[in-house]
Amino acid sequence: MSPVFPMLTVLSMFYYMCLRRRARTATRGEMNSRRAIESNTRALPINVEIVQYAKEVLDFSSHYGSENSMSYTMWNLAGIPNVYPSSGDFTQTAVFRTYGTWWDRCPSARLPFKRTPPTFCSQDYVELAFEEPVYPTAVHILETYHPGAVVRILACSANPYSQNPPAEVRWEILWSEAPTKVNGPQARQFTPCIKQINFPTNLIRLEVNSSLLDYYTELDAVVLHGVKERPVLSLKTSMIDMNDIDDEEDEEKYGCGMDTLNKQFSVVTLREWPTNGYFDKLPYELIQLILSHLTVPDLCRLAQTCKLLYQHCCDPLQYIHLSLQPYWARINDTSLEYLQSRCTLIQWLNLSWTGNRGAISVSGFSRFLKVCGSELIRLELSCGHFLNETCLEVITEMCPNLQELNLSSCDKIPPQAFNHIAKVGSLKRLILYRTKVEQTALLSILNFCSELQHLSLGSCVMIEDYDLIASMMGAKCKKLRSLDLWRCKNITESGIAELASGCQLLEELDLGWCPTLQSSTGCFTNLARKLPNLQKLFLTANRSVCDTDIEELAANCTHLRQLDILGTRMVSPASLRKLLESCKDLSLLDVSFCSQIDNRVVLELNANFPNVFIKKSFTQ
Repeated sequence: MSPVFPMLTVLSMFYYMCLRRRARTATRGEMNSRRAIESNTRALPINVEIVQYAKEVLDFSSHYGSENSMSYTMWNLAGIPNVYPSSGDFTQTAVFRTYGTWWDRCPSARLPFKRTPPTFCSQDYVELAFEEPVYPTAVHILETYHPGAVVRILACSANPYSQNPPAEVRWEILWSEAPTKVNGPQARQFTPCIKQINFPTNLIRLEVNSSLLDYYTELDAVVLHGVKERPVLSLKTSMIDMNDIDDEEDEEKYGCGMDTLNKQFSVVTLREWPTNGYFDKLPYELIQLILSHLTVPDLCRLAQTCKLLYQHCCDPLQYIHLSLQPYWARINDTSLEYLQSRCTLIQWLNLSWTGNRGAISVSGFSRFLKVCGSELIRLELSCGHFLNETCLEVITEMCPNLQELNLSSCDKIPPQAFNHIAKVGSLKRLILYRTKVEQTALLSILNFCSELQHLSLGSCVMIEDYDLIASMMGAKCKKLRSLDLWRCKNITESGIAELASGCQLLEELDLGWCPTLQSSTGCFTNLARKLPNLQKLFLTANRSVCDTDIEELAANCTHLRQLDILGTRMVSPASLRKLLESCKDLSLLDVSFCSQIDNRVVLELNANFPNVFIKKSFTQ
């Protein structure tokens, strides 16, 4: 036989395997630009495409707006566009709470977790339900102001309108990319090339990263295109990237993401090898240091190579700091169970975004903390909708050394459950943003947690009397350094006076959208005089802020770094010049919608003070 024929046979088999992989995994969406290839793979037109806007907003991590209105809230993403194709700052859009890197440069900033994979950069999310489950063919995101924040689009196998919840919930990434800097704030329709999936969906999740933006991103609507029947791939392919094949084989061989925890951590049978070369001659501490740079899935994979590395990968010292947030879609009770023996020394734990839709049970979470909670110092549980009163009780009983607790947007926890937090007298940081904490529980927390340094009560709508809360802070929380009272509706000059008198170490204070504060009462002047250490002060949307307040800040708060006076009509360019000349460290000044500060003034100030980011927003 000619030697050509065996070669042809091998090539044919390889080509067949490539086509099988591509048919099984469908298209990958828009690949990384360095590896993107051109392909004419297309879905055959089997049936009519369905086009639908989001019917309902199911969940989200944060929003700029109030819990009791529609302005700047995530709920604006439901239904048809309100603004598009217009550009500008409109209240009818969905806006997340933060943008840029300013929140990482203030006293309340938290240290990042190690081992976070570079591919995970999401900061916020929103989940949208659609009427009809479809196989997605396109997702259109209508961005009306400062686009470019969307970094991931995911689809869920669970139908939120089904009467019978599925036994297993599966999330698939339709598209993913690093955050981009878009030139200009103008509106656009963002339509990335999405991956084809093998299940119908009517639940789409957007994840965003706003760190590169000069201002808040604003989203108007999301349009889902899809078909009822699963598309069949055309067999026409022009080229197959060998690196793509390698990645797919890697996924088949090792599993994907945190699924490896359930399988690979449970593997106890390892091959016997006669020698590890010179690797086992390295000091134990050096090997531990090398492995500390690996992500959790990589540790899972490496643990299967040999007994030596299995021992190192399972050493509790590798899990002193553990963030499972990047793998939120695949964390469940089984994952926590396999991690228990490795987390007996854990001090930082991040379970934010995990456990929803039944993935983590109250009993599973409780079992984990009973084994691993004794050394915990920091516990992140943002958007953990599985949490209930039992969970908070277990936290306070099993974590006696806890210093930081983040319950941001855990809006399913009942009001009475927060009473348990008062038992943790060592708390230094407590984040209760968008929770249902009520006044009695909060007063108890403030009374017994006198070590508090950072407290977030933004958008806590169940608190009836913020003056009483401020008075308790002034009396009990003498070490307070940062306080977030974003959108508290009833604090007055009386509460501010008590707060300023008792908490004189405050470096950060957010009083944005607090309508009951009036400059004429002297409350802002009092703040400036009593709190000389202020580095960040947000007086967002308080129209009464005037030149006198700005001049008092310039005279007394020379360490000021961030100031937001959006919306005031009473501040002149002259007072701003005094502030900028006095506060040499000022890096952010938001004068959006300040009627006396026009674009000409902003250009002049930018020229004279180039180190300050001066933001002037407008609506077209």
